[in-house]
Amino acid sequence: MGKDFTSALRPAIVMTILFAALLGILYPLAMTGIGQIIFPSQANGSLVSASGKVIGSTVVGQAFTSDRYFQTRPSAAGKGYDGLASSGSNLGPASQALVDRVKPDVARRQAEGATGALPADLVTASGSGLDPDLSPAAALVQAPRIARVRGMSVDAVRGIVARSTETSILGEPHVNVLGLNRTLDAAAR
Repeated sequence: MGKDFTSALRPAIVMTILFAALLGILYPLAMTGIGQIIFPSQANGSLVSASGKVIGSTVVGQAFTSDRYFQTRPSAAGKGYDGLASSGSNLGPASQALVDRVKPDVARRQAEGATGALPADLVTASGSGLDPDLSPAAALVQAPRIARVRGMSVDAVRGIVARSTETSILGEPHVNVLGLNRTLDAAAR
């Protein structure tokens, strides 16, 4: 039994070490290298820089607190837009906890001048809590506030939203909030 056991164990150990090295080290290194060569921006987080300083990412939401800027979806990730605590709230539409969480956001948007029914993405968090995009309707609800604070016409702000709206093959039209705010700043110059 001893010799048969040892002869059967050796290939199992060798294969385990081989596949651990292949799939745990070599494959991830190869994929990282290919990603760096073919898609360097995406492989490094799709970071956006201004004046040599990283100001955000096109794929991770961030908080915009000034009234001069379009504000993104609320975040359910940690204490807000924390990539290490990415998760949704898992609260369903019949949840009283969700209603209680959304009420202050609705009241704040109404105090800013929003009227009528608000788009859901303006007051609810995304599945990851880090969504960088809004629906065009959610951006347009904010246009009067932006126009008032910046001294622009509402039509000019709506035009910026329209030019910043993207449509992907598999998704709904959306507006990247960081890109929209950068376009807004550029228009003000």
